[in-house]
Amino acid sequence: MTTDPEAAAHPSAARPELHSPTHRFAMDFTSTRRGARLARHLCGARLDAWGVPYGTDPHDAVALVVAELCANAVRHGHVSGRDFRLRLMGRDTTVLVEVSDTRAERLPVPSTPPAVPGDLGDGPEDDRDGGRGLLLVAALADGWGWCPRAEGGPGKTVWARLVLPGNFALVRPVLSPAPISPSMPLSLTRLTRPAAARRAVTGSLPASPSPGQDTTGHV
Repeated sequence: MTTDPEAAAHPSAARPELHSPTHRFAMDFTSTRRGARLARHLCGARLDAWGVPYGTDPHDAVALVVAELCANAVRHGHVSGRDFRLRLMGRDTTVLVEVSDTRAERLPVPSTPPAVPGDLGDGPEDDRDGGRGLLLVAALADGWGWCPRAEGGPGKTVWARLVLPGNFALVRPVLSPAPISPSMPLSLTRLTRPAAARRAVTGSLPASPSPGQDTTGHV
């Protein structure tokens, strides 16, 4: 990932397209600090499930970018009664982060980097999102920018694209069904879900079906 803020710190309306992403996550969150924390937490869990483990540099980088963009959406894009939306997409070694809010008049512009190490630099202008948090986004991401709200309607979407090292390529999680014990009676394995639920409540199996009917009662 680039470490030069100047290489990616210039916003543009050209929103990148990630064709046929293999990994997707999208959710609306309340425009509060709690909502921003929850968004980062869920993002971290998704990355770990996608093959980018907790505690690794790529995981921390994406989580920090999500945290900064969500924090900006809460601080500068807040509109009473409206949520912000986080969307996370990935394919191979590319992760695309998008955070949308409903306030279009405050645009993201990074603060001026400090000329002297340790200096706080210039503060962000009052009518713009951003500041020092966007410098961090620019340093961690391989590109970032903003565009009109991706889902349509009022507001804007701020995006950041991150390219992971090759050894952290996203892996689609595989969920295998629970094995069935060979000793389990065949009659139990064929129970329908409603029948199993009734058995759990009453402690007994439903009456045997009439001839010509299956276990669901259909002829």
